[in-house]
Order: sequence, then structure tokens, then C-alpha cells
Amino acid sequence: MQYLISVIHDRAGLATPDEDAAIDVFNDRLQTDGHWVFAGGLASPDTATVIDNRGGEAMVTDGPFLESKEYLAGFWIIEAPDLDVALKLAAEGSKACNRKVEVRPFQ
Repeated sequence: MQYLISVIHDRAGLATPDEDAAIDVFNDRLQTDGHWVFAGGLASPDTATVIDNRGGEAMVTDGPFLESKEYLAGFWIIEAPDLDVALKLAAEGSKACNRKVEVRPFQ
């Protein structure tokens, strides 16, 4: 089963060099242990563009969808046999990146 681990950040700025190194070690372990599917870091929310094409014409708005103290800073998509394993990996990812994370299964 695949899970999304979302990295939640609440401060301006990128990961420190030590955090980057810890994330690299965690990523290597995910790959070695067969849990790796895909991962990525995201630019800051002020680079976002929101597109709403539910009406007659697409509306394009600069900036994040929500104004919030917390924002999505990156993610991992992992393969795990069950939620318990996914939660254990998420805890390790949280420690590596020094951020809160959220775990959600794909449907």
C-alpha cells in the first residue's frame, strides 16, 4: 500500500545543512529497504498559483490557497505493508527533517 507523508513547516526558510544531511540518510534508507516511491521538497507558499476552473472561465490567483502559519514544505510517497510501518517510517522522517509530518494512505 502507498502512503503520502506530508512535511508540515511553520517557519520561513529552508532546511539547515544538518537537516538536509539527515534527510539524505533517511531517503537512502527508504530506497535500500524498498519503501521509496517518490519524494520532493516544495518552494515557499508565496510562489504558489491557484487555478479555479469550476466555473465558466479559469480564475488564476497568485499566492497560496490558504493563508496559514503552517504550510506543506515537502513530501514522501512510500510503499509500506500497513499503517503501522508507515507511521514508524513517518516518525523517522519527522526526526530527519525536524518538522511535523502527516500520514495519509492513497485510496
